[in-house]
Amino acid sequence: MSTTSTSAHAPAHRRRSGRKAPPPLQPWCCSFVLDPLAAAAAATRSPLPAPRPAKPPHAPPLSRRIRSPGRVSPVDDPFSGTAASFASARLSSVSECQPLALPPPPPAAVVEKSRATLRLRLVEKGMILEVDEVERVRKESKAVRKVLWGGGGGEVAVEGKVEVEAVREAVEMMLGDENEAAAMRRLARGGVARAIVVLEVSFSLMFDRGVNNCLKYLEAVPWNEPEEESIKSLLSRHSSYEAASRNLLARLQPQNPTSSAELVVELIDSIAKGTNKNARMELRTLVNNILSKTSIYIKGDNELDMRSIYYICHSCLKCLVGVFEESSDLVPADQTAISVGKGPLERIYKQVEDLNWLLQIIIDRQMGEEFVDLWANEKTLSSMHERVSPMIRYELSRISATIFIAMGSGKLRCTGDKRFSIFQAWFRPMLVDFSWLRRYPKGLNITTLEEGIGQALLTLTLKQQQVLFMEWFEAFSGQGRECPNLMRAFQVWWRRSFVRSLGSS
Repeated sequence: MSTTSTSAHAPAHRRRSGRKAPPPLQPWCCSFVLDPLAAAAAATRSPLPAPRPAKPPHAPPLSRRIRSPGRVSPVDDPFSGTAASFASARLSSVSECQPLALPPPPPAAVVEKSRATLRLRLVEKGMILEVDEVERVRKESKAVRKVLWGGGGGEVAVEGKVEVEAVREAVEMMLGDENEAAAMRRLARGGVARAIVVLEVSFSLMFDRGVNNCLKYLEAVPWNEPEEESIKSLLSRHSSYEAASRNLLARLQPQNPTSSAELVVELIDSIAKGTNKNARMELRTLVNNILSKTSIYIKGDNELDMRSIYYICHSCLKCLVGVFEESSDLVPADQTAISVGKGPLERIYKQVEDLNWLLQIIIDRQMGEEFVDLWANEKTLSSMHERVSPMIRYELSRISATIFIAMGSGKLRCTGDKRFSIFQAWFRPMLVDFSWLRRYPKGLNITTLEEGIGQALLTLTLKQQQVLFMEWFEAFSGQGRECPNLMRAFQVWWRRSFVRSLGSS
């Protein structure tokens, strides 16, 4: 019997000892508490009522009010009913709320034990973070100061898909000292992605020191493109912090914006003046991507200044003529075939590559008619073509090939006189150099070239076509596939001239 009596009094003894020595409270804690609505729904589904724990006779009953959806209500707690009552509001509006009615004052002993607590309720996560040092948070956060205007503790709802650790970082930054270097080290441990979320929380809580620390950290580290878009979105939504984010905005938008079209012309000119072959090829690819219609680098910018582009074309042509003239001075006057050395040869290749590249840029913007006149009237190069070694002169026909393909496909539209002048100047050199173009295409599609020459030739008058087709017929009969195959275009011209002509009936 004595054993039973001793065991019966043991729970009461433990309860008394538990009230005398409560566990020490931490500065703040994270309570992974489910939303009261979920708890109420779970209790309704239970078939049996949950047993109510025994309470000491002198303890007042606890009550918990269920919060309705879309509204944040305080948790009724008789132990915290002091002059500083709980208030609640949503951070999205940061509106002040009237204080709730004060409950009857509890006994003096209970008031001494109660402590004000700030609850940060994460709406999306369904969790509550509790902070004991309410005064320090109120001092740092303007939003909390507006909500808890009457002093004491309360509950603040933090809306949006924010991370628990980001809220924890922001609150710990409030509770820590104001050492900026320590804050930088704390943000560096989490990285850029965490700093962006902490910045968002600091914006919501109007935590100025946290905002400044996050902005300074993000300004000093590199980002990737998704992180950059997140930073842009945050700064656009919080324009009131523009003064603090000035240095960060300088990385996102130029202070004195210039036209990207002007810069592209400078890039093209730099490539034309460059000397490293591999580097120039890579840079040309980069500029082509920038100039592409589907480019992700520029959107809706002004058109290129064609006058500046043609100025570069004239410079390249002048250099090309100079190299050919320099090569002709190195040989005796009675030598008919000029063979240049390695140095001039590389310079010729470079100028032809640049001219072809510039011509393609001009044709894509449908501004190539002036280049047709420029190339057709280049009498110096056309007169020197027959005197230069075939391994050099066929480079000139590469420029003519680009023009013929553009005219045959309809991308280069000019008058009939201009079209005929380009054929008069460069059709015969093309017939001579075609075998070298076939042997060393360098990216040139020979079938496309043959089709382009034939289609461009068919845009001339029938009389002009007859002169050029007869010249091709003679060359093809002697050289065969060393000449371009224009049989299909020749048949079209024959039908139009002698079979289906208007006067044939």
